[in-house]
Amino acid sequence: MSLTLYPLEGLPLVSPGDDLAKLIAETLPKNGLTLQDGDVLVIAQKIVSKAENRLVNLTTITPSEAALDYARITLKDPRLVELILSESREVVRVRKNLMIVEHRLGFISANAGIDHSNVSGPWGEAADWVLLLPQNPDKSAGHIRKQLEKRFGCQIGVLIIDSHGRAWRMGTIGMTIGLSGLPGLVDLRGQPDLFDYHLRITQVAASDELAAGASLMMGQAREGLPVVLARGFPYPLREASLSELIRPKDMDLFR
Repeated sequence: MSLTLYPLEGLPLVSPGDDLAKLIAETLPKNGLTLQDGDVLVIAQKIVSKAENRLVNLTTITPSEAALDYARITLKDPRLVELILSESREVVRVRKNLMIVEHRLGFISANAGIDHSNVSGPWGEAADWVLLLPQNPDKSAGHIRKQLEKRFGCQIGVLIIDSHGRAWRMGTIGMTIGLSGLPGLVDLRGQPDLFDYHLRITQVAASDELAAGASLMMGQAREGLPVVLARGFPYPLREASLSELIRPKDMDLFR
């Protein structure tokens, strides 16, 4: 059993309205690749958000009183804070330069996943533009998957990932924010181990494990490799959604 990751070189810069499935399909042969049954395409959130025109110019935002209050604590631009609040269900923690929130999609993240890096817009200074996460990443993944499955005649999975920090460890790691056609969580309870002991609690965040590996290939700065083809994913493909990875609040021991 082996897992091979192929970063796709030569994908053009993505603009609002671009057809990502078409761009990926046209880039695969340039890398000597085609799609096969069981393949998984791992896609950086940023190009999905750009294609879906999730760009916002801060000059168009008027901060609320709540945003002004949090801006005084965090020293962030109050217009950015207003966007963070609009994308969030709950503010979990704040300090200078940081807001930890429960995103409207259900996961905990810094600054609601709103990004400044590698972002520009059709008008205004680059510093004025930010990028929001996709409105519905599961739906986005499903749309790309269906187009590519139809074009290549095979069954694949599509995974949309973003870089997240973790509460007790330094650094960011690639994590799932949307998926279609592959499991997010794999339940191994009841499976025997090497000594025939049956596992009782083991559930594997399989899509997050793949997201972390693909993120290594994508890089975080000027690499320009936002799509990775994963071949050899070790679990059967199936329908899934982000919801299976979100820990319910009644199981959260830390908030």
